Amino acid sequence: MTTRTGVLVVGGGIVGMAVARELATRSPRTSVTVVEKDTDLAAHQTGNNSGVIHSGIYYRPGSLKAELCVEGRASLLRFCAENDIAHEVCGKVVVALNEEEKLQLEILHDRARANGLEGVRKISSGELRELEPHCTGVAALFVPQTGIIDYPSVTRKLASAVHELDGNVHLATEVLNISDTPEGVRVTTSNGDFLADHVITCAGLQSDRVSRLTEVDLDVRIVPFRGEYYVLRDSAKGLVRNLIYPVPNPEFPFLGVHFTRMISGEVECGPNAVLALAREGYGKFDFALRDSWETLSWPGFRKVAKKYWKTGLGEIHRSLSKTAFTKALQRLVPEIRESDLIPAGSGVRAQACSRDGGLLDDFSIRQRGNVTHVVNAPSPAATASMAIARYIVDRTSEQRGD
Repeated sequence: MTTRTGVLVVGGGIVGMAVARELATRSPRTSVTVVEKDTDLAAHQTGNNSGVIHSGIYYRPGSLKAELCVEGRASLLRFCAENDIAHEVCGKVVVALNEEEKLQLEILHDRARANGLEGVRKISSGELRELEPHCTGVAALFVPQTGIIDYPSVTRKLASAVHELDGNVHLATEVLNISDTPEGVRVTTSNGDFLADHVITCAGLQSDRVSRLTEVDLDVRIVPFRGEYYVLRDSAKGLVRNLIYPVPNPEFPFLGVHFTRMISGEVECGPNAVLALAREGYGKFDFALRDSWETLSWPGFRKVAKKYWKTGLGEIHRSLSKTAFTKALQRLVPEIRESDLIPAGSGVRAQACSRDGGLLDDFSIRQRGNVTHVVNAPSPAATASMAIARYIVDRTSEQRGD
């Protein structure tokens, strides 16, 4: 059986659903279909992150991340207000623990201004204590734009909007092949074939594999990193008011363990960043032979491992030792005790790695013919999802004749 559709979107995470909603809203005469290999929407990166609305402070001015995060945050907040989705713009502090980190705060402050963020301000250790009484540091940045949200709820609301606009969402439908034909782009799935005028793939942890169905010479691979979390016991939740972040390592694409008050009321601690041996493996010892082989045999990963092996060993140590994890948290909040931490869930981040060992620092969206691939969309993709959707639809609408 072959189903005809105007545009087929691959992936039922927040980016895929945002793209489908944008298409269905902007081009009501174009039929829109979403296919998702899992039995639920938001099953992976969207549903296993810390639920932060990012400000856009970290990203290189002029990059897609910087542009689309700031634009997408505004769109996300409007969507939540219009659809009664729980969220809160509470702000966060980025804390410097020494003089060297104070210099990094200056760089972040400059980036905030360059990216159009208003109200970001440097604060003293005394002002930090007023905002977060249990946090220690020599200085900090207060970032008022940061917030908290439940991204799976946003994704489900986006899916409802797609249905209301006569779009279709097919769960448990895995893409097996994509090929050009004279009639259109044929997508073979585990639940039959689809024939589309245009295909847009937003496959997250599987993005490189889906992209290679049409781009056999794709020059990047997804390297999965698992991030593990604890939550604070009720008796310790008062140690954190909102969000407390360290100054990030400018050479490493992760933000370091931090504290996040979540929209549910829990206070999450983490994540670390450990190489995952299964792309969808959320347990410490989950292993998938194909996933591990693709990572370890990729020349780019071997170069990354050679460069960051000390950092990687530290992350593994914190993964295996609750004491070590606690010590990392105590750098920000010294009163935290190991007994305050309750093991929580984990997430796996899809990090694109080039053949020459570069960890892609920006979104990567590639189009060839009637197929568009979102190859790399790590954090802040959830915050930026609606802006990413507009970016993609803008660039494909002329070709589709919309």
